[in-house]
Amino acid sequence: MTAIVSARGLTRRYGEGEVAVDALVDVGVDFDAARFAAIMGPSGSGKSTLLNLLAGIDRPTRGSIRIGDTEISSLSERALAGWRARHIGFIFQLYNLIPVLTAFENVELPLLLTNLSKKQRRDHVMTALNIVGLGDREKHYPRQLSGGQEQRVAIARAIVTDPTLLLADEPTGDLDAKSGGEVLTLLQRLNQEFRKTIIMVTHDPHAAERATHTLHLEKGTLVEQALAGA
Repeated sequence: MTAIVSARGLTRRYGEGEVAVDALVDVGVDFDAARFAAIMGPSGSGKSTLLNLLAGIDRPTRGSIRIGDTEISSLSERALAGWRARHIGFIFQLYNLIPVLTAFENVELPLLLTNLSKKQRRDHVMTALNIVGLGDREKHYPRQLSGGQEQRVAIARAIVTDPTLLLADEPTGDLDAKSGGEVLTLLQRLNQEFRKTIIMVTHDPHAAERATHTLHLEKGTLVEQALAGA
């Protein structure tokens, strides 16, 4: 496989002087295309920090991140925002849906930044909703959906632009076991059937078992990498 993500020497320091905290220390990692990777570790190990750096939401204090042909750590803020809109689909633990918008309107949001026509946007949104099994819920508001359905709408929003990377931060952390299992099965399907590259942060070993590749962080340092079944 070809590495679609290559990070080298990643360090992220918060604060200065005696109160400085290193959330990540000299982390180097590659992620191959069409792989489903799980990043594990205890609270405070740097999992979400690493995910936010890969998403271009945060910037490293030192180090470099190349995704595809783009060195994102050297982009300007404006260029980075545009790159992120085209290449990153982010799935949050608490869904981050807008309560006053329908499922359709929530999924459509990323497309409003594109040059697609109204009909093209509708086609894309309904394709994404159908993939997650909610094509019949397009007019429902978040309050009319279960937690599992809300997360599936959030996943549809993340995939509607056909991004290079799907990044998921504890995507089952707010769900019961049944709904969480359904979300993980959906992520597996996106990886296996649609060949999406997925990087998921989780503290749940059962969730990590669904991935093809696992990484373990301890105190901001990468301590282990393994293929599934290795």
